[in-house]
Amino acid sequence: MTERSPSGAPVVRCPSCQKSLVYSTDNPSRPFCSERCRGVDLGAWASERYRVAAAPPQDDDDEILAPPPA
Repeated sequence: MTERSPSGAPVVRCPSCQKSLVYSTDNPSRPFCSERCRGVDLGAWASERYRVAAAPPQDDDDEILAPPPA
């Protein structure tokens, strides 16, 4: 069950610093608590500290992208 504020809005944790905050349109940095935490997260993606798992490329992948012979 999601925690709610007195106004009924959900209370969430900032993905960067884990501070509890009300998830509201009044916060332009949501789901982060601040612009600073939003920037820290963006920097982590840019420096490749976060990665999305993907299958390794296959040898025949180049053949699919190659244009047909003229």
